[in-house]
Amino acid sequence: MDWKSLGDRVLDGGEITADEALAVLESKDDELLEVLQAAYRVRKKHFGNTVSLHLLRNVKSGKCPEDCSFCSQSTSAINDVERYDFQTVESIVEGARAAVDRDAKRYCVVSSTRAPAPRELETICEAAIQIKRKYPDLEICSSLGFLTEEKAIRLKESGVNRFNHNLETSENYFSEVVTTHEFEDRVNTAKIVKKVGLDLCCGGLLGMGESLKDRVELAFALADLDVDSVPINFLDPRPGTEFAGKPNPLAPNDCLRALAMVRFVIPETEVRIAGGRETTLRDLQPLALYPANSMFTAGYLTTGGQSYEEDKRMIEDAGFVIEVAEAT
Repeated sequence: MDWKSLGDRVLDGGEITADEALAVLESKDDELLEVLQAAYRVRKKHFGNTVSLHLLRNVKSGKCPEDCSFCSQSTSAINDVERYDFQTVESIVEGARAAVDRDAKRYCVVSSTRAPAPRELETICEAAIQIKRKYPDLEICSSLGFLTEEKAIRLKESGVNRFNHNLETSENYFSEVVTTHEFEDRVNTAKIVKKVGLDLCCGGLLGMGESLKDRVELAFALADLDVDSVPINFLDPRPGTEFAGKPNPLAPNDCLRALAMVRFVIPETEVRIAGGRETTLRDLQPLALYPANSMFTAGYLTTGGQSYEEDKRMIEDAGFVIEVAEAT
């Protein structure tokens, strides 16, 4: 395939087909640099050479009743992950300072839960109000499970900018990963988020045994939802989960192809390299910035990761610059 022509078509506002997206994932290693160059040109058109940083905070840990096979915070997982109830408004607000100190564009507040209880929702909303007073340029993303329209409106009114709710995988493969809720449940919450005017952060987790076709179907499902941000996670099997010890089929080049494919399918959307990037991309992490324009820094929910200082050096060494939030 002529990867430059494919990139040109996307640059001109055209779309790629599912077959072409699959071809990206099936491309040979000696074509990878051409694929990445084509994806980079699309990324550069919409995001320049900037990289936005995002900092996560786990505000409730290890108490989720859902049985997601990859998640160490599920109550079905047997491990020593720290478990604690919902944090206070004060501690959540205090955590925003760490995001500001690391040049993060967004502070991502995540709770291990099926859906936010009334008191938990109010805690997040009050924290958001206070964070916006102290750091008006810092964007707030929350990830709290399933939402009703009323709860989504309450979050938006409090100053939350974005809501994360990943599809995780294709509709076809979903039952192999989760049994306590349906794929459509996740889609419904994503639609509610868009309906009330919040930005929608919605992505998936690769390497769980899904086919290449499943990865393509996930990308097109995200495009159909008009997502604003796509975090792409790579399976790092966690102890005590159903996927513990699962062989990870993802080679670094597979991760890069997947990021490029998503960039072609949803060209104007923020694409983020997320959990598992250090263990799967390894020394090729800098190349992920060619299709992706965003990344988490300073670790994840229950696992560590590269430090902010390491990420900053990697970004700058690769010729990119950290996006600085615009003053309001």
